[in-house]
Amino acid sequence: MAIRSVDVVVVSYNSRNQLRGCVEPLAGVPGVRTIVVDNASPEESLSVLEPLDVSTIQLDRNAGFAAGCNAGWRAGTGEYVLFLNPDARIDPAPLERLADVLDSDPAVGIVAPQILQPDGSLDFSQRRFPRLGSTYAHAFFLHRIFRGAAWTSELVQDARAYERPGSPEWASGACLLVRRSLLEQLSGWDDGFFMYCEDKDLCRRARDLGHDVRFEPGAVILHEGGASASRASLSPTLAASRARYARKHHRWLHAELERVGIALTALTHAIAGRGGRAGRAGHLRALRAAFRSAHIA
Repeated sequence: MAIRSVDVVVVSYNSRNQLRGCVEPLAGVPGVRTIVVDNASPEESLSVLEPLDVSTIQLDRNAGFAAGCNAGWRAGTGEYVLFLNPDARIDPAPLERLADVLDSDPAVGIVAPQILQPDGSLDFSQRRFPRLGSTYAHAFFLHRIFRGAAWTSELVQDARAYERPGSPEWASGACLLVRRSLLEQLSGWDDGFFMYCEDKDLCRRARDLGHDVRFEPGAVILHEGGASASRASLSPTLAASRARYARKHHRWLHAELERVGIALTALTHAIAGRGGRAGRAGHLRALRAAFRSAHIA
């Protein structure tokens, strides 16, 4: 096994139960340095890593996922940087496969693996950039009626697209291998996103600079997903991040229409969505977050 210089950055928040399983397969692998950044977790997550050969960074406050990623990659020197969620697991062979993609094509700035859920089912990790059509389709539950239709969703749900290498508009930040030189060009992740949309923002900015984003099906990882917080509690954060992304990458009118669509989605899902009382409460908080975002520059 000969992997070129790779830093693996794992940002942890209350991930004690998943963290060792994530880090252990890569600890001590030649050419790989693993850096675990703890985002001021109330629990002492880093203690579970002893005595593994990993570097750790303990932050004094939780400034969000992107900020944690920035602290991690800036502490390393590897030519490539793998950003890996603590509830995901990658072995050395698929990591080498991802590195081979960057080695073989200098036009590629970011490469993503195939992601499987714990039961072996496919995670739709290839994505499309947000469009007004998909935002409003989601608001009116059209993504449930026209399942798999490209215009209703950011998710690429055609299973055939996961059987061959591809070039998605963006890919899930659960596992991304990125050139350090690209991160330096971009000044890293945009830590104005506390959580959500920072991965699509990273891919969009990479593409704006002329770098390709690739999907490599021969590199397979496992991802549990949703381990650190409930979906309902994070709904307002998602709404605020989507509105911020729209403001950053679109003109005023488009961004405002997107924000209205985000608010409408929160309202309709609060009325008729799934998730019970907690889900409805989360959507109502998301509605307020979408309205507040109108007053944020």
